[in-house]
Amino acid sequence: MKEEQVILVNEKDEPIGLMNKLEAHEKAVLHRAFSVFILNGKNEVMLQQRAHHKYHSPLLWTNTCCSHQRAGETNIQAGKRRLYEEMGFTAELKELFHFIYKAPFDNGLTEHELDHVMIGYYNDEPNINKDEVESWKWMKIEDIKEDMIENPDVYTVWFKIIFDEFYHYLEDHKL
Repeated sequence: MKEEQVILVNEKDEPIGLMNKLEAHEKAVLHRAFSVFILNGKNEVMLQQRAHHKYHSPLLWTNTCCSHQRAGETNIQAGKRRLYEEMGFTAELKELFHFIYKAPFDNGLTEHELDHVMIGYYNDEPNINKDEVESWKWMKIEDIKEDMIENPDVYTVWFKIIFDEFYHYLEDHKL
């Protein structure tokens, strides 16, 4: 199977090429990515715990799903695809904002992403893909914020960065 490629971009989110995902993380090259936050009617966020066998950040908690767009795929198409692949359901998604961040992994690789943050709503249980996801839970936004302070080591490096941006976005915009 051919290794998945990421879309290399400049700081204006203009595509400048493709690179194998692992190589992009080894070289810390800026590439396009997305992060999906699914909320329910109680304004809780669906978190996922990464599968125990993932090559980085195993068993850490993170947002509902995140990944990389494929060539020719819109941000929304990519978010819906990955949401279904990881969590086993579909939802309408809306892009909120994007930003650039750089975060080292626990294994020497680095995320350097122009991340498109999306939101969607869903009230049922997911049908998780055990190859990707160990577990899941609903958590109130304020509880996530507090738990990240008390237990920072149980969350992915990128989720701590992305959640902070998401939280401030929610403070500034009434959804």
